[in-house]
Amino acid sequence: IAAATVNAIAVTSLTEKGTIRRVARGIYDYPSKDKDFGTSPPDAIARALVSSASARIQPTGAYAANILGLSEQVPAKLEYFTDADDRTVQIDNRTIRLRRTTPRNMTMAGRASGLVTQAFRYLGKENTTPEIIATLRSKLSEKEKQEIEKDIPFPPAWIAAYFRQIIKPTKSA
Repeated sequence: IAAATVNAIAVTSLTEKGTIRRVARGIYDYPSKDKDFGTSPPDAIARALVSSASARIQPTGAYAANILGLSEQVPAKLEYFTDADDRTVQIDNRTIRLRRTTPRNMTMAGRASGLVTQAFRYLGKENTTPEIIATLRSKLSEKEKQEIEKDIPFPPAWIAAYFRQIIKPTKSA
């Protein structure tokens, strides 16, 4: 029996037993429990879906806001920007969609500034309150704030203004 056949039989057997789960063609995972998403955290799956080692992902919309604690909403459809090909997979009751975007949208991918930018785009200028800025100021680490400071030239001007507010030191009484 060829090695490929033996491997296929082993993978099929493990899948049938529930030891591993087929996520997409050629991608399997060990189902693990995540407090918000049930089995397998979506970021790990999204990273596996972008097969090229140089491809990047960036959570967008309600999911970005949720990750930062700015929204209680846990979306059923998780969307990521990527510089790889478009792809959509269904995992349990969740849809993970990778959407190819422009290089400009990927400039801050994988950094706190990219996540904050996507959350602000989702919330919109009119819904970005001083309380949200205060939440981010207290939640983000000094390293993340330094990244945000370096990335001020990249987002739209209205988001860059919020970046400046986030990194501004708080006044002591």
